[in-house]
Amino acid sequence: MGSAFTTLRVMFYLLLPSETYYERMEDVPDYVVQAIQLFIVLQILEFAIAWYRGKIKPRFNDTFSSMTAGIVSRIPRLFVKSIELSSYIWVYNHVHIFPRLPWNSPITYWVTFIGMDLGYYWFHRAAHEINIFWASHQTHHSAENYNLSTALRQGVLQTYCSWIFYLPLALFVPPQIFLIHSQMNLLYQFWIHTDIISNLGPFEYILNTPSHHRVHHGRNPYCIDKNYAGVFIIWDRLFGTFAAERENEQIAYGLIHPINTFDPLETQFCHLKYICQQLFKIEGWQNKLAVLWKGPGWQPGLPRLGSDDFPEVSYPIQVYHPNISTELAFYTFIHFMYALIQYSAVLKDSKNYSVLPLLLYSIILLFTLTTFGAIYDQKKYGLNLERLRLLSMLILPQFKMIQSLFLLQTHLFVQIFIILSFFATFLITPIAPQKKDISVKNK
Repeated sequence: MGSAFTTLRVMFYLLLPSETYYERMEDVPDYVVQAIQLFIVLQILEFAIAWYRGKIKPRFNDTFSSMTAGIVSRIPRLFVKSIELSSYIWVYNHVHIFPRLPWNSPITYWVTFIGMDLGYYWFHRAAHEINIFWASHQTHHSAENYNLSTALRQGVLQTYCSWIFYLPLALFVPPQIFLIHSQMNLLYQFWIHTDIISNLGPFEYILNTPSHHRVHHGRNPYCIDKNYAGVFIIWDRLFGTFAAERENEQIAYGLIHPINTFDPLETQFCHLKYICQQLFKIEGWQNKLAVLWKGPGWQPGLPRLGSDDFPEVSYPIQVYHPNISTELAFYTFIHFMYALIQYSAVLKDSKNYSVLPLLLYSIILLFTLTTFGAIYDQKKYGLNLERLRLLSMLILPQFKMIQSLFLLQTHLFVQIFIILSFFATFLITPIAPQKKDISVKNK
């Protein structure tokens, strides 16, 4: 209980300075992993409040897509240290320009707190204004619902773009202090991804809040490229990128050009694929390089950030929602939650496994998530993939190399559940009765 309460305080950046004093890197807790169960509990609570208030409720498919992106974004961490942390440690150990700050000082706490958040602001702004960086960040903005699961929708490539913005801190802040603040900065941004908290009064002037961040995720013209803050909204007020939420204009979430898929790999890499297509299509080396470093909407003849003539939102707001049955959507989500529980266990004990078993597990995990995405996308082959996946779940625990990664599947109860699920795939109605809901775009 104490650990859960501490993780909750981390999520609101409420640890006392003395609680962040760690002399060694290995002593710093992995609060992100510890928060996984809390993420699920808070999402269930959010759903209950949204249902009670009659607000837009999270959809199985959109929630799945967001949580899947979070899973995929962490897979590289099973094999290598974060480039963000590795580069930081290297600079701290080899570049000696300024005196080092002590690891157990309130001054170090506040310098890191403010410096970390300022670094995040400029990374986040660059991720919207530089096309190759946007390829790493657009995953996060592809959700068409706005709820706590959206916070988990992270790009696997993002850390390979963000690391450089924190290196100035490495000139004087110890790595272990940077590590704990990077976790607090990240986890703070979880709770602001919600539609059930309206306005926080005077806190709106200083802190990034759900209201401010709803604007950031909107595709309404007034929302585009606004409110980049992590913790302090004052950065946006200082640098001219602030916009307040408008009470008389409903926000439409997602991308201007929606990706219209729940496939986990397409969600991660679709914009990178688009950039590659543009590089071959556009003539001239200068223009080809400009495709990489200018804005996502840039074309030859346009300003650096591209056109600011953004399309107006059409009401009622339409979202991508293939017409699969509620039973199939619920079935898929239950199996996804099982995969998530298994993944959490592997993530927690990843240091106990060698590279090859983890590699095989990652391939199986990606196949599992791709299967679920195909079902939610209403692909014809989706259920066939699911049957193949269920059979593999019974077979995989028989291989000693990866047996310990699939211990849950050795239990009789789980095996019976898998067999019943296999037969259920032949009985579930895959397509829902057509509903006259013009706010949902069925495909």
